[in-house]
Amino acid sequence: MTAMLEGPATASPSLWHSRRRGPGFPFLDPEDGPAEVHIVSGSFGAGHDAAAREIAIRLTAQGHLVQVWDVVDLFPAAIGRILRAAYLKQLEVSPTSWGVLLRHLQPGGVLHRLVTRALAITARRLLGIARGSDLVVSTHPFASQALGRLRMRGRLTTPVVTYLTDLSVHPLWVHRFVDHHLALHDIAARQAVALGGRASVIEPLVPHVDPDLVAPEGTRAVCRAAWGLEPGTRLALVVGGSLGIGELTAAALDVLATGLAVPVVLCGHNAVLQRRLELVTGVVALGWRDDLPTLLRAVDLVIQNAGGFTSLEALDAGVPVLTYRCLPGHGMTNAAALEEAGLVPWVRSPEELSPALVEAFAQPQAPLPAPTRPTLVHALATQRVPA
Repeated sequence: MTAMLEGPATASPSLWHSRRRGPGFPFLDPEDGPAEVHIVSGSFGAGHDAAAREIAIRLTAQGHLVQVWDVVDLFPAAIGRILRAAYLKQLEVSPTSWGVLLRHLQPGGVLHRLVTRALAITARRLLGIARGSDLVVSTHPFASQALGRLRMRGRLTTPVVTYLTDLSVHPLWVHRFVDHHLALHDIAARQAVALGGRASVIEPLVPHVDPDLVAPEGTRAVCRAAWGLEPGTRLALVVGGSLGIGELTAAALDVLATGLAVPVVLCGHNAVLQRRLELVTGVVALGWRDDLPTLLRAVDLVIQNAGGFTSLEALDAGVPVLTYRCLPGHGMTNAAALEEAGLVPWVRSPEELSPALVEAFAQPQAPLPAPTRPTLVHALATQRVPA
């Protein structure tokens, strides 16, 4: 499935196909007018798609023609959908094995070579969408590896940029022939460079929302009343991504046991989890929500387990965030990076939870400071295609 966002109707399509971005030139020079940009995401988690959507919104606003693709659909036959289903089942049934797998996917290892070569089966379709365009942006490591391999072999002349969606960077995210990697923090940029990539830091890609519109006066009271709670009840939003993955039940029960907050579990598309938690007295279970910015401003705290897109949205909204019962693999590396950055404390055991909640409630999170890093648009206009 693809989604297209078009630039101004006055722009001539011939301009998009006649331009070439060569070494030494900016990725998207505003003086060149509208460009054709393809974004390749991966529906293995909503964070990759959310980042792709934010990139598309910003580039479309600049007049560029933007098309978004899902790398799942670029595998032949049903291989992409099988891989996605296997990934989600692995996290559900044996999350520890996921962490073990990521630890063994290191450059130079047999497994890393096998995986990166296997991802090359997306090459034909990637070439089909990228040829004739001005820029390809990846928000998923599978796409980054396949695109980097095409650049390395000289089969793709279009410049490629990867947007790193996490604060920690697994080696699969980085290919030395990807022209540039955009990071949301210095920690991620340093890790990408250490893995052989070129990287710079930009303003995190979180949705721009007006607090007065998404959470008008009385929102907190309205939410509590809808859930049968007293107006002053403290709420801890427990999240596990769009698919409700991880030890969310255990986390909710741990919060409940402290007596310091009512756990509100965002189950996403995990209907089984929602039905199970709806039977637990003292727990509020929610399904998929389209009003996350409103929900974030109705709660007092967010407890997350993977360091994904919701964490950035919560921090941007000025809501305190804790990492607790994090997922193995990327969940743990993101937890460490978020803590190192001073953004999100990592609560490593149930015994540490009560003190962490008390501290978080006593010192509310200030909203993220005004951006001092370049925006996505500025970075693409000033960073140059390497020779």
